[in-house]
Amino acid sequence: MASWIFHMYVMVLLTFISCSQSKRDKVLYCSACKAIVDELNYSISQVDPKMTINVGSFRLNPDGTMTDKKVPFARSETHLSELLDGVCDSMSDYALYFDPDTHHKQYRRFAPRISGSSEDFPDFKNFKFDGPEASNNLKFACETLVEELEDDIISLLGRDEGEDVQKKLCSRVSDYCKDDSQPNDEL
Repeated sequence: MASWIFHMYVMVLLTFISCSQSKRDKVLYCSACKAIVDELNYSISQVDPKMTINVGSFRLNPDGTMTDKKVPFARSETHLSELLDGVCDSMSDYALYFDPDTHHKQYRRFAPRISGSSEDFPDFKNFKFDGPEASNNLKFACETLVEELEDDIISLLGRDEGEDVQKKLCSRVSDYCKDDSQPNDEL
């Protein structure tokens, strides 16, 4: 009897999970995924490439040597985990953007980066600012994706695969941008 109840519980739970995933807003989650990669890549680019961190075992080998190696800090698991903890805080810098040429909707960064060059200032007329609710929805989508895809994010960004990370994570791994015919431009 207990086994039957457990199996029924598992079936209901799996049905609920699959239904909730299929009802997710593809524009919201695709945009959140792309924003995560964009924000992490920007943060990684701000780290001195000469910085390294020791990884590996800190035990002594039988011959008295230690097995450890230095890896670039910017793409280390330690640094990427730290960045993931705060990446969703930047979602308030994004708003829904409607491309007048393609009629494609996506959340894009409207807030300029610290560099402040004139290229960082977008044309605001195609952005739709819906107040804190839209920003909170994007932040929630971001937090959900970080929780679900943390290992994949760290693995992909740790390999330094450039622009492919966004396509691999958002199209192949998460499947939220699969039908996305837009190029993987910076958000």
